[in-house]
Amino acid sequence: MFELLAKEESIVIKQRKELIEFLSFESRNKYEILTRKGIQIGFAAEQQKGLLGILLRQILGHWRGFNINIYGMDHSLKYVASHPFRFYFQQLDIRDQQGNSLGSLKRKFSFLTKIFRVLDAHGKDICVMRSGLFKIWTFPFIRDGVEIARITKKWGGALTEFFLDSDTFLLEFIDDNLSGEERMILVNAALMIDLLYFEDNQGMN
Repeated sequence: MFELLAKEESIVIKQRKELIEFLSFESRNKYEILTRKGIQIGFAAEQQKGLLGILLRQILGHWRGFNINIYGMDHSLKYVASHPFRFYFQQLDIRDQQGNSLGSLKRKFSFLTKIFRVLDAHGKDICVMRSGLFKIWTFPFIRDGVEIARITKKWGGALTEFFLDSDTFLLEFIDDNLSGEERMILVNAALMIDLLYFEDNQGMN
């Protein structure tokens, strides 16, 4: 999947629609990973199943612990992103199918904005993701004062926003020199943004 990402200037991450969410009932999150031209190159699915998973999803929302599996188009498991239970300092750890660390995202304390450190497999800082105070649907990634990538939530219209969790995100790779590993970490960042800040339909978080 690294090779596919390396060829793209941007990709789209689109949540699959779940009709049960008309009833304000949160189901497992599923996503399609697409090129800008709409060609699917992978998909992702939350793995918290069973009655306990349903209850935790309804009660704890984005604070809950969960895993997200990322698959190739041959349905083979490529990566697993793990989110431990957290009230504030959310974290996402990304590993490949053999369990080797790819990198992680860790939230930093801030009053008015959302700030995450983006780390590589060795815990070294790659960049910082910071949401704007007035651009709450835009998440730039900054390295040494330069924007290297950007995630933008695309508004889908009033009916979609209020009745379905059909969030769509555009991930732009501004720096052409981003490695395949770094690009995959940014893909996981887009999934994390949706689960943490837009899963409740109204973005109240």
